[in-house]
Amino acid sequence: MLRRYLSLTIGMLFFGLASVVAPSIANTKTDPADLTHIQQPHDLVEQVTQELLKTISTHRESFTKDPESFFGELDVLLKNVIDFDWIAFRVMGQYAKAASVDQRNRFAVTFRRDLIETYGRGLLSYGEQSIVVVPPKKAISGLKSIRVVQEIRGSDGVFPLVYSMNLTRDGSWRVTNLVINGINLGKIFRNQFIQRAKQFGGDIDKVIDNWSSSAG
Repeated sequence: MLRRYLSLTIGMLFFGLASVVAPSIANTKTDPADLTHIQQPHDLVEQVTQELLKTISTHRESFTKDPESFFGELDVLLKNVIDFDWIAFRVMGQYAKAASVDQRNRFAVTFRRDLIETYGRGLLSYGEQSIVVVPPKKAISGLKSIRVVQEIRGSDGVFPLVYSMNLTRDGSWRVTNLVINGINLGKIFRNQFIQRAKQFGGDIDKVIDNWSSSAG
């Protein structure tokens, strides 16, 4: 079950699928471009979750004939909420400093596209599980980094998700990592990059050209 949830969670890259959201948020139509202006990170997680559910519902039947529309909407929804560039830089680990600016940029684009395409497909099989945002235990006003906790609740148990989120200079929150049931996804991808780099003799271009988050 954990493997299945891992696939679903990575697929939306750090945003769980929810069937339970705050009524005030669920009834509000929000432009994805405006999501990052929601000041409270917990509210942002719930809002993006709701928008994601709408996207899945819209494209479930048409995906086979037009997958690019689905991937495109996922990209628009997530690109301003998830710090793909920072995550990709961290995934490159020790190779990031040795890489050129062009290589770092190219990997960030490849990393983002691969995750959206590979695991976005898994989102369409979303069932009846629910995910609930756990309210913060203490005041978060003034903090620049925070962990937002969600719980995936299904017939087989409850699995916690912990999102690392940072406040950017423009006052918006970005997801920078996810730990699901104790499994640190950032470390998993970093180890995968290191293994690929060793496989290709340290050739970063080959790692990028052959990157797939679903393998290895």
